[in-house]
Amino acid sequence: MAPPRRVYETWKGNNKFFCGGRLIFGPDAKSLIVSVSLIVIPVLVFCVFVARHLRHHFSAYNAGYAIPAVAIVFMIYVLVLLLITSAQDPGIVPRALHPPEEDFTYGNSLSGATPGRLQFPRVKEVMVNGMLVKVKYCDTCMIYRPPRCSHCSICNNCVERFDHHCPWVGQCIGQRNYRFFFMFVSSSTLLCIYVFAISALYVKVLMDEGYPTVWKAFKHSPASLALLIYCFVALWFVGGLTGFHLYLISTNQTTYENFRYRSDNRPNIYDQGCLNNFLEVFCSKTKPSRHKFRAYAQEDVRPPTVNFGRGAEEEPVGGPRSKVEDDLDIGSDLLKISQRHNYEDVDVEMGGRCSNDMEGIATQIPAVGSDVRVRHSSWDRRSGNWDMSSDILTRSASDVVTRSASDVIGSSVLGTEAAPPSQTETQ
Repeated sequence: MAPPRRVYETWKGNNKFFCGGRLIFGPDAKSLIVSVSLIVIPVLVFCVFVARHLRHHFSAYNAGYAIPAVAIVFMIYVLVLLLITSAQDPGIVPRALHPPEEDFTYGNSLSGATPGRLQFPRVKEVMVNGMLVKVKYCDTCMIYRPPRCSHCSICNNCVERFDHHCPWVGQCIGQRNYRFFFMFVSSSTLLCIYVFAISALYVKVLMDEGYPTVWKAFKHSPASLALLIYCFVALWFVGGLTGFHLYLISTNQTTYENFRYRSDNRPNIYDQGCLNNFLEVFCSKTKPSRHKFRAYAQEDVRPPTVNFGRGAEEEPVGGPRSKVEDDLDIGSDLLKISQRHNYEDVDVEMGGRCSNDMEGIATQIPAVGSDVRVRHSSWDRRSGNWDMSSDILTRSASDVVTRSASDVIGSSVLGTEAAPPSQTETQ
């Protein structure tokens, strides 16, 4: 018997797990190598070629030694925030094993849908802060997404308060890691400003020590020039991202909502004021994960069999269910009769065949004034099913004999089925 598997081993999303399911990354986790390199390499260059030469320029309390120390501590802090952002559950909503049964409906021919076909609404309305909000059904996760939730096509998961999927972090940014993502971006901005400022200070020191022009100072320390250019370009990216997310936090929006609903001019029902919005992001308690990735996975419970008919309960013998089975048998018989009339040769001996058919009709003539059940059937070539319907008509015995005899003679001569009764006859 195979040993039981854990949740992360049977995970249906595109995430990657490390350390026995303790760390969860996105499918593009390799991009973290690039992000880490863009942080570590410039800081190391700064410490070796810039900060090292400034150790003795601040003799009071040996303040010069704090310059490389601050850079290294800042770098470690940024890397820790990057790891926390990318290695934890962003707020993945658990999947369902089958569609919500409480919303099942069956198609109605009057509404243009296929009769008996399983249906349920694609959109539902829920009340949020006194206003109705539409939530959509996710075909992949088989759930109605909570408000502000969206399905990430890269990770293949529904994420609560979905902001965006960050390729530099290699993870979705959602309810549980948005705070750390903003701290990572803002800390990276501060680190860029620090490295840029100290590099510019070193150039100024070089100009005071015998390199009177900027060009000569850059020629003496090309690392300073490279760091100034790199930090200037990086500030446009991480600095602009920090400012944008400050605006989103102050208005209680997500990146997804801002880009999608920007032109709708709809009111923001989640806005609680600038101060409360910041408190919600930075001072609220992080919700626990809704998944235990290291727990043993339970066997998938087979979803209940969905009855696509109108009645789901068992019915007594002879009830409507028996009637449906009888209709199917009659339908198959009618199909055989139709094929026989279409493919058999025409019987030349009219007399004998007509007499045999008349004898069969004579045995089925009902009493005068009795109810005659006329069953109409139609063959659906697409579905391969018979559509049976029955009407109770009251006719006299003479009308039945006349109509039946004409049908038999006509079908015997032409080799086709009898024509349906005209409108005046059915009335």
